[in-house]
Amino acid sequence: MFSRLKAAALWAWRLFTTPAATLSLGFLTLGGFLGGVIFWGAFNTALEFTNTEEFCISCHEMEANVFEELTRTVHFSNRSGVRASCPDCHVPHDWTDKIARKMQASKEVWGKIFGTISTRRKFLDERLRLAQHEWARLKANDSLECRNCHSEVAMDLSKQNERAAEIHTRYLLTGEATCIDCHKGIAHELPNMEGVEPGWQTPPELQGNELPEASVFDRLETLAGLTHQTHPRAIETGARAAPTPAAMREAATAGR
Repeated sequence: MFSRLKAAALWAWRLFTTPAATLSLGFLTLGGFLGGVIFWGAFNTALEFTNTEEFCISCHEMEANVFEELTRTVHFSNRSGVRASCPDCHVPHDWTDKIARKMQASKEVWGKIFGTISTRRKFLDERLRLAQHEWARLKANDSLECRNCHSEVAMDLSKQNERAAEIHTRYLLTGEATCIDCHKGIAHELPNMEGVEPGWQTPPELQGNELPEASVFDRLETLAGLTHQTHPRAIETGARAAPTPAAMREAATAGR
């Protein structure tokens, strides 16, 4: 049996390596072109098949864990009806970047074979490591997958709340930070974040008990909280004590 297989392999090798004696150069060129088209079509079809949500959740590890979490977020269901699927957030659109990402993802096949996260308990134990790996990847490529849909050039900062607009202007538009620095856990639940530094921290000039632009209402709320903590009757009964008129006038004056 082995000798027959060996003989068939040798025959096929001689067939493909022996120069053609009767076929024209044009025929060989055309045949090579058609073979290349067929190969490219098959390769691209297989590539795009692995780039679908159905393929991603064909593994129960994905369907029962991260995909279930995705269905409860605004990226899955929202008022505009635009849904982000798994490859939208984990695979770049540009072909060269997509191929590089697929090569990286091929290592995940080993995790599937050896059951690295085959149970919920295993998944939770590995969650922080997996999340940190993905955060680092997105940090390194400047949140390339986020930019599949989101572009700072298209952002209308006037329609964002004041805090978001200020942060985007100061950090995103200048390139000092990238999307994943601040937007962790937007499509999946966060792991235990103890000991993990937040992506965005309050600038030194805004740190303290009170914002520089604090309104009179902010001051009154702070004063009411302090009064609640220090008023003897409030401490005894647990009730919130109303600030005195003098204190309210002082707070209103300070806010002008």
